[in-house]
Amino acid sequence: MARTALKVKTIRGQKALMKALEAGKKPKFPTRVYNRCKLCGRVGSYMGKFEMCRICFREHASKGALPGIKKSSW
Repeated sequence: MARTALKVKTIRGQKALMKALEAGKKPKFPTRVYNRCKLCGRVGSYMGKFEMCRICFREHASKGALPGIKKSSW
């Protein structure tokens, strides 16, 4: 339940931010804008290239859902 609510909050925040940016406005305090995982809404350990947190990245990479990513071993 909490993750779902966080996901909804994240999506709403992103939409509001995009509307403001399109209108030519910038946030009053830029530090309030966080990069959040698109899947679970987590703030920390965000990987910008994949737009997800490390936990979701690992799960999807293990399933093979991310093309070109494989587990390294040596």
